[in-house]
Amino acid sequence: MTYGWAILVVLVAIGALAYFGVLNPGNFLPSSCTVQPGIGCDDFKITATNAQLILRNGMGDDFTNVGVSVTGCTQDANANGDDAWAESEILGGAGGITLTGCSNGASGSRFKQDVTISYTTSAGVAHNVSGIVTSKVE
Repeated sequence: MTYGWAILVVLVAIGALAYFGVLNPGNFLPSSCTVQPGIGCDDFKITATNAQLILRNGMGDDFTNVGVSVTGCTQDANANGDDAWAESEILGGAGGITLTGCSNGASGSRFKQDVTISYTTSAGVAHNVSGIVTSKVE
């Protein structure tokens, strides 16, 4: 009988921790930005209405017709006005690109959405690659 009460107390304590969000795994997940190898995600910032990405071309080729979209954002962003992305260049310049019209949730909530990058290589072949951005909304 004593063991039964001890087990019951432990279960109630675990239930209380889960109820108040202490055991929520979302609180422990790190922020990350992952795209295919060769395209680096140097930095990123997610706010309630914007997504700012700093992407670097490490593919060893110059790209044209570059477009970036994030799920939940109404506006696609092109690279830097001329849709060109040279090898080793940061997409959109030093500040990266900013997608607007996003509904990313309230400040402090978890954000996990797909990023799609479309580009055409110097050989004229069009590609679409995708990645994932996981972060807290700032």
